[in-house]
This record gives sequence, C-alpha cells and structure tokens, in this order.
Amino acid sequence: MTGESRALAHPLLRWARHLWTDEGDVRRHLGVAGLSRLQAQVRASEVKHLGELRLCIEGGLSWQDLRDGQTARSRALQLFSTLRVWDTEHNNGVLIYLLLADHRIEILADRGIMARAGHEPWAHIAQQLAASLHDGQFEQGLSHAIEAVTQLLAAHFPADPDHDNPNELPDKVVVI
Repeated sequence: MTGESRALAHPLLRWARHLWTDEGDVRRHLGVAGLSRLQAQVRASEVKHLGELRLCIEGGLSWQDLRDGQTARSRALQLFSTLRVWDTEHNNGVLIYLLLADHRIEILADRGIMARAGHEPWAHIAQQLAASLHDGQFEQGLSHAIEAVTQLLAAHFPADPDHDNPNELPDKVVVI
C-alpha cells in the first residue's frame, strides 16, 4: 500500500470503527452491573465534596459528526455543555468522557476546579485510565479515574457537614 492509499484508508477505517461501535459495545464492555457500580461510585463521590462529576461513555460518533470532522475533544466539549457540567454553584463540575471507537479519553474540568488544581492532574488521570483501558480493564480504570477526581474535588472543595450539599447534576452514567 502506498503512503497516499494508507492516508486515504485511515479516515475510512475511523469511519468504519465509529459506524460499527455503538451503545451496545459500551454495555458489553462494562455490563449492567458495572454501570450500576460506577453510578453508585459517582453518587458516593459527591457526598465527599461540593463538586459534580459526570461520566459519559460513547461508542462511536454519528456519520454527521464524522463528516464534520468532530474529534473526541470537541465532542467532550459539546457534552460538557449539553450535560450542563459547567452549570454548578462553585464552577467545579468535571466530565470524564470516553470515546470507545477512537480509544480517546477527555477529562474536562470547569474553571473553579481548574483554577485550584491546574492542568496536570487531569492529564495524569487520563493517562492512567488509558493504560487500564489498553489492558482491557474498563470498569477498574473508570473506577480509579472516579476516585482520583474525587480526591481532587475533596481536596479543593470539601463537603461541609454543617451546610447543605445539593446534588446539582444526575449521577447516572451517560451511555451513548
């Protein structure tokens, strides 16, 4: 195969991966019980801090998104808005996004937690999650990522037992 034909094949392979990877693939990797455990972990996490955590796992992008050149990062930003992760009292929402077809992870943190934690911790969490996913440890990797985010949020926005800690966003794992 020539360099030109490899370059042409690469986008076609990406399209094929996305069009054949769907919500069912996500559920096969994690199972109903795994998704329930992750949801319970998100719920338990939010008792320890004032932040909000959303976990979103997407099988593949639609053909329209692929045609428009959408990346995992741009999709995560779109979901950050759609899921209203930015809409918290302390601007400390965090989105953990996994795009299964591309094997891409994006962790987006709102400006309140970014101002306190900086960029480095999120990249480290994403790298650890990527290693777990590479080893086929989907639930364990996501669980460790949730725990790492929990520790950051608890360090910078600890829950105060003397004040109300409303659950501002749903805890359900978003599977697309």
